[in-house]
Amino acid sequence: MAGPEPATTPSGVVVLTGRVDAPNGVERAVAGAVAGGVRWVVLRERDLPRAERAALAVELRAILAEVDGTLIVAGPDPLDGDAVHLPARGPYPPPTVGLVGRSCHDAAELARLTTEDYVTLSPVWPTDTKPGHGPPLHPDGLARLVGRSPVPVLALGGVTTPGRVSAAVAAGAAGVAVLGAIMRAGDPAETATALTAAFTDATSGDVSTDAAFGRVSTDAVSTDASGGVGSAVGDQPISTTRRGTP
Repeated sequence: MAGPEPATTPSGVVVLTGRVDAPNGVERAVAGAVAGGVRWVVLRERDLPRAERAALAVELRAILAEVDGTLIVAGPDPLDGDAVHLPARGPYPPPTVGLVGRSCHDAAELARLTTEDYVTLSPVWPTDTKPGHGPPLHPDGLARLVGRSPVPVLALGGVTTPGRVSAAVAAGAAGVAVLGAIMRAGDPAETATALTAAFTDATSGDVSTDAAFGRVSTDAVSTDASGGVGSAVGDQPISTTRRGTP
């Protein structure tokens, strides 16, 4: 029996690369994430020369091809592919490629959309990757902007726990975009598995979340006293290995 048709726009857990945050390399982090259920990856690394970035794109596409996954390239150059993710500042109109996403942060940026297929909204929570970036939307702000978006939304920024994945879904997001939680993880496969399981549970109705406050009630995840969320086994947050100052 044939499996489900692949999604035409990013959903679930989408991984953004960040080689500075990946102690064992972007390729190993992405391979682990794919093993944990990730099927969409956004290649950042905008500071690399095009030839090096294109070579990295080839390696990541090969990893994703094994699971019918998709590589999206940040910026207008798809690096011989057919999917790009653009910054809020431009270009406008978007290039004509098979899949176009854009970073948005407020209603004004959403109003500028034309032919884009999806957007990220950020930051939903404070993020270690871009400290001070914000102010954070939190789930209630995310829900308001999701209601104004003409295309599917990925929640980005501070998505580090299963509970936050659930809260983003409850706010209307089609998925979450994650960088640090995967790139810094000691075991990217384990982290990806926990986050993708939370997405699956949330979209199947197994998790009830107060979108305004991020409270989660489920057999699969539980909140700790500080508001973080861990697995039911030991009730511990997902562990990561960080480089430098958090």
